Amino acid sequence: MENLTHFRTCNLCEAMCGLEIKVENGVVIKIEGDKNDPFSRGHICPKAVALKDIYEDPNRLKLPVKRTENGWQQISWEAAFEEVVSKIKEIQSKNSKNAVAMYQGNPSIHNLGTTMNSPLFAKSLHTKSLFSATSADQLPHHFAAWQMFGHPMLMPIPDIDFTDYMLIIGGNPIASNGSIMSVPDVANRLKAIQKRGGKVVVIDPRLTETAAKADQHFFIRPGTDAFLLLAIIQTLFAENLVNLSRLSDFTDGVELLKTISSEFTPEKIEKQTGISAENIRQLTHDFVNAKTAVCYGRVGVSVQTFGSIAQWLINAINVLTGNLDRTGGAMFTAPAVDFLARAKTDNRFNRWQSRVRGLPEFLGELPVATLAEEILTEGENQIKCLITSCGNPILSTPNGGQLDKAFETLEYMVAIDIYINESTKYANIILPPATGLEVPHYDMTFHVLAVRNTAKFSEALFPKTEGAKYDWEIYQELAYRMNQPNLSNEGFVSEAPEIKLDLGLQFGPYGLSLQKLRENPHGIDLGALKSCLPNRLFTSEKRINLAPEILVKDIERLRKSLNMSDLQNGFEFLLIGRRHLRDNNSWMHNSERLVKGRNRCTLMIHSEDAKKLSLEANSSVKVTSRVGTIELPIEITDHMMQGVVSMPHGYGHARKGVQLDIAIQHAGVSINDLTDELVLDELTGNAAFNNVAVKVERI
Repeated sequence: MENLTHFRTCNLCEAMCGLEIKVENGVVIKIEGDKNDPFSRGHICPKAVALKDIYEDPNRLKLPVKRTENGWQQISWEAAFEEVVSKIKEIQSKNSKNAVAMYQGNPSIHNLGTTMNSPLFAKSLHTKSLFSATSADQLPHHFAAWQMFGHPMLMPIPDIDFTDYMLIIGGNPIASNGSIMSVPDVANRLKAIQKRGGKVVVIDPRLTETAAKADQHFFIRPGTDAFLLLAIIQTLFAENLVNLSRLSDFTDGVELLKTISSEFTPEKIEKQTGISAENIRQLTHDFVNAKTAVCYGRVGVSVQTFGSIAQWLINAINVLTGNLDRTGGAMFTAPAVDFLARAKTDNRFNRWQSRVRGLPEFLGELPVATLAEEILTEGENQIKCLITSCGNPILSTPNGGQLDKAFETLEYMVAIDIYINESTKYANIILPPATGLEVPHYDMTFHVLAVRNTAKFSEALFPKTEGAKYDWEIYQELAYRMNQPNLSNEGFVSEAPEIKLDLGLQFGPYGLSLQKLRENPHGIDLGALKSCLPNRLFTSEKRINLAPEILVKDIERLRKSLNMSDLQNGFEFLLIGRRHLRDNNSWMHNSERLVKGRNRCTLMIHSEDAKKLSLEANSSVKVTSRVGTIELPIEITDHMMQGVVSMPHGYGHARKGVQLDIAIQHAGVSINDLTDELVLDELTGNAAFNNVAVKVERI
């Protein structure tokens, strides 16, 4: 390959940083920020180097492998497809369609081919046993957006570049690079708020990397955000601070929300939350008095027992103060490929339930917290076969130990993945797609969640390995064979995702084309977020539903929990997760440059709590929850709220059979060997990772 400079969007997180990649003699020699990218403006985060590392990783699978008594053996694509489809059909024939399940992990949405084609394969299975990482993360965002605005993807995005006051609850964008807010260079964007005289305030049980840069930080007891938000809303009404401005013309439910919030005074909830009534009122007044303001809640708000209520109330605060659909407030994007425009408005919730616990379906998926029990519990529709796509649920979903046991009992398992990891090691066959620098890319989803409207298409830098297949080729052929009466692929013709992408661009709001994007390799700036309501609403009457009935009813469950403790006898701490900028997902842990340095898999604990337990710096502890016990070193820090401990997500690579050479050297332990599949948001079934009671003991 000749020497060249390649421009592409990094797809390792949601920030969509533009990269400039230097190649000499077919080898990547340098990755830096693309200064001409209109979205990221030359910013680059440390994760970008992992694109090179993944491409060069000797542990990465490139051709199908089959697990045998003598270890993993490479097989042909034809043999792999034939066996996989044959076993799926056989199991469904012997049992039921629902006996075959599919789980899609976090990276699925980061890949154009998977995003556009995995639904085709899932549909061909004709199963209701579908799961994804959504119900271990952002499901409450989607639920609140659907209930209030009519579409689960119509989620308000902080207009960070123009706001004067940003209230961040349960979010750490400096570590995550934004989430449900695609925003490169977020640290400098937050600093810019302060430079123009504005204010950044963070509410979190930990003094996070973002909180350390904020003007104010308030500790909050995990799982009590909904109480805080109701107290803010109560203050808005009680002190006549409500001002919907133009939103009042198309908003319903204001008076009902006033009635609901009236009992949740700051004085009533200050003990529950750990934030004083005085500070709650100060927060409310500062928010209202700012020229523009936005309230933004992220994963810490979602993964708790009242996550859906909390995300609803965050949106409600932005509405009640007139900061929704307003420059500097919470805005909606106008993406170049507007897949929301083709949305159906029919019901998307509780059309069927999980077999064992009766948890509700949402958007065609069941809560992943039920996956293990659906495999382990005998009876009609018991899951016998599992297909995983870009996922490692044993490390990323609740009670990984139980999932370990469940996966061992499966009759058959298929993984569409590039690694033999903690979950895929149980697969009978692994189908690895070409990945990273070998594939073209366009961010279908994250342009819908971005802080500015842009469009960018990235060509593949390197050709795929000889004999390898793209993800879209794998999904399309599996779907085709599933829909045939026999196992043949006769007549099968695959279609590259660029064809549909081009149509989406042409019929989008800007009339772009794939050719136009190819002529602009740095990307095209489509402008700042603009006011679009009520036209953009998908509710039947084009009106905001400020008090959705199903969420209003769930307030009774919240009310009953007031002054109740999540702690059980002997479990004196609440456990929360955390992320690090370099290695915030398990699939990044096989890059030496991302995991090197000090051990990050530690239990953070406040100094007073450590003193009570007679713990010394760098000593190790035993941590126990209802579901398991782990041991790890502690990190004593006053950056933690007392009574709360924290450990990172994504570790636990010491399990037998894992083939990730670098990750094993930094194995750590998994927080999800402690998280509890029974602790969840009862309304939606979303996992509640931040409500787990644990006991900490000196070793």
